[in-house]
Amino acid sequence: MTRHAGDAPRLRVDARDDRVVATLDRPDRRNAIDQTMIDELHTLCAELERHPRTLILTGAGGIFASGADIAQLRERTADDARRGINATAFDRIRHLPMPVIAAVDGFALGGGAELAYAADIRLGTPRARFGNPEPGLGIIAAAGAAWRLPEIVGHARASELLLTTRVIDADEALAWGLLSSVHEPDALLDAAHRIVDRIAQNSARATILTKRVLLAPRAAHPEVDGEMQAELFDSADKRARMTAFLERKKR
Repeated sequence: MTRHAGDAPRLRVDARDDRVVATLDRPDRRNAIDQTMIDELHTLCAELERHPRTLILTGAGGIFASGADIAQLRERTADDARRGINATAFDRIRHLPMPVIAAVDGFALGGGAELAYAADIRLGTPRARFGNPEPGLGIIAAAGAAWRLPEIVGHARASELLLTTRVIDADEALAWGLLSSVHEPDALLDAAHRIVDRIAQNSARATILTKRVLLAPRAAHPEVDGEMQAELFDSADKRARMTAFLERKKR
């Protein structure tokens, strides 16, 4: 991870045995995503690839992320665009072995919205706002919105948001399926932890393989499902869990 002298950390990371909470913490810039934050997200991903745990992503100060750092973005060149600086990090987050939950309070705009789109599950507060203002700044939403948002809300709704740059509130995001649920700000992280608690009760390997088949392209099914299931069918964990289920049923 590279950091310029004097830079403060951009992420606050609370690591536990079965989960990690990563808080975007750049209050002076409304949690804008700069190169240092991208570097720290890559470092976090490397750790979660080595030791898979469910990830909760959230933002400090009542804002998820106001977008990419415009001062840095203004100076980026065509070569930078082809490198996919933010897109590469967000894709790595999307493909982490265990689920990723975005707990969104306040604005998730531009790159902040695209980071939230990369999560498997999104929760929000009544003051959550989503939008992609990129065309108004002379660029496109190139860090995942163009393909992830249609998968989440459908092509027509994604087209409206990306072409008009309209910002939607929590009620509309919930109605569209962009958010799974809405909670008061002081209850948001508790709600995210309850989801992780449910995930933690299940087989970690089955969870990893479920996510893998969910992300597989349509052409890979049903073969990929059979291969993943074959691994699990031969596992000691499957036998132990099914035996325990049958024993409970006898009582």
